[in-house]
Amino acid sequence: MRKHHSSLFTLLLLLLATPLAAQEKLDPRELAMRKLLQSTFMINQMYVDTVNIDRQVEDAITGMLSKLDPHSAYTNAKDTKKLNEPLKGNFEGIGVQFNMLDDTLVVIQPVSKGPSEKVGILAGDRIITVNDTAIAGVKMSREDIMSRLRGPKDTKVKLGVVRRGIKDVLTFTVKRDKIPVNSLDAAFMVEPGIGLVRFSNFAATTHDEVADAIRKLQRQGMKDLIIDLQGNGGGYLQAAAELASEFLPKGEMIVYTRGRGGVNMGEFRSTGGGLFTEGRIVVLVDEYSASASEILAGAIQDHDRGTIVGRRTFGKGLVQRPIDLEDGSMIRLTIARYYTPSGRCIQKPYEKGDAKSYARDVIDRYNRGELTNADSIHFPDSLRYKTLVKGRTVYGGGGIMPDIFVPLDTMRYTKLHRELSARSYINNASLHFMDKHRKELGKQYQTFESFRDGFTVPAEVLDTMFAEALRKDSLKAKDEAELEKTRTDVSLTLKGLIARDLWDMSEYFQIVYAEDPIVRQALGVLREREGKIRKLEN
Repeated sequence: MRKHHSSLFTLLLLLLATPLAAQEKLDPRELAMRKLLQSTFMINQMYVDTVNIDRQVEDAITGMLSKLDPHSAYTNAKDTKKLNEPLKGNFEGIGVQFNMLDDTLVVIQPVSKGPSEKVGILAGDRIITVNDTAIAGVKMSREDIMSRLRGPKDTKVKLGVVRRGIKDVLTFTVKRDKIPVNSLDAAFMVEPGIGLVRFSNFAATTHDEVADAIRKLQRQGMKDLIIDLQGNGGGYLQAAAELASEFLPKGEMIVYTRGRGGVNMGEFRSTGGGLFTEGRIVVLVDEYSASASEILAGAIQDHDRGTIVGRRTFGKGLVQRPIDLEDGSMIRLTIARYYTPSGRCIQKPYEKGDAKSYARDVIDRYNRGELTNADSIHFPDSLRYKTLVKGRTVYGGGGIMPDIFVPLDTMRYTKLHRELSARSYINNASLHFMDKHRKELGKQYQTFESFRDGFTVPAEVLDTMFAEALRKDSLKAKDEAELEKTRTDVSLTLKGLIARDLWDMSEYFQIVYAEDPIVRQALGVLREREGKIRKLEN
């Protein structure tokens, strides 16, 4: 530390030794940087009280970035590692999917061939101690629990486990390993000939995951594809470009970037040999589809390769370059903007330094009626663009405007339903039910199809949940109609959650998407076009 201070002191002496006349000839930006260094050094050396210089520097960096665009940001070493894990496609830990039930960690599924499965940990197990430290019944935060379970590859952790039907606490020693983080949420046939893939972000492994899913669906007879990007916040540009190449002919523009002064910073074109260059495509988007999602949707729309269904996307079209700092922290600095093949800038307007208004944009859209009424959306002629094949009109101004608008259904869920969900009553009801009936459900429904067609959530499960919500939080329906609708919708959600615990997320979405308005609209588009094709053939 003394050596570090000494070097700073030497720099400062050099600055002070520079004649004033010479300083006046320096570039103003260089003078400003010297001013910052001098101020930081003097505060650290001369301020009346001891200061945390690391915190001072972090505050200075954060302050500078806050005056720029909404996406330039600084993260410390701990947050940087946490932020990068979902995009890298793996982390190091014990390999379980879990949820919290009554302040206790319950294993939903051990990761297939992962370290926990190898030592015999099962779905439904409760992990109550980690290295002899209690994590159950002590109100430990989820983040703290995860930090205890995770650790460097090949290190060992001792787990105390309670298993239904066994009196004693079981002890397992698990050797941590690299655990894959999958971005693919679901891949299934919605109906004969129509497949659906949904993924949560664009990570290092996303292209391979989605490509494998498409191949599997093609083997099942898929002719048309629904790509679900609802709520997908984006990720790696490279992943978006690789995926777009699976749907476009060779050499087509996917996205290009422009930096300071409009300088071309690079472009991505399709590489050819794609898996799905002929079948029909519908892309589902909403107001939370952002960044790489918008690149993929924009490329498909501009090349008239598919139909975009849903609501205008978020509008995150700024390119961040990660700048790794020596202590493991990182600056993500905006260096360019994304443009779709037709020339539309994906980034929505913003005021520098006004992050608050930017964060409120989706709420403002709702208040203006944009999310619920297509007539509330207005674009000036200056934002009109033409698609590259059919010459259809599309709009810029930030985000990707869908070809077919599907309004946000504000009446889809009752107020009671939203309260039950927010307070975890629905999730806990599923966990309690699975805790008691996992084995018998596994025996009764050996295939998902038999479960989907034959299982109904027992009425007593709903009755117990509603009674508990009324007793603990005074939650009740305003009338019989609200109660009946809430019961119907909650029953569907519970069935999906139970399917997830018995199989995986793909089965969950197969259940709940039966009532999703954007998915139903996508199916309507494909069915309508199929009908027209058949008429032409006849």
